[in-house]
Amino acid sequence: MSLAARRRALWGQAFRQRSVWLRAVRLGLSVGFLQAVVNQGDHWAAGAVDGTVLLKSIVSPLIGFALVLVSAAETWVQRTEEQLQS
Repeated sequence: MSLAARRRALWGQAFRQRSVWLRAVRLGLSVGFLQAVVNQGDHWAAGAVDGTVLLKSIVSPLIGFALVLVSAAETWVQRTEEQLQS
């Protein structure tokens, strides 16, 4: 099996790991919600919510979730590779 094929297989395994998804939910969504509050909270408090503010308020947590999901999966892949080399 080539190195690229092994890494693809590890990435597939990483995205099936409960710990990877839990980290993304805990860290990604919480940071994303915080980011939404900081960036759009003043609009919500003033009652000036339009479609754009609503969309940004929804997308911010999703971006945080996606970033942490990929980061957690990369960490899982790297640790697994290290364990296989030992």
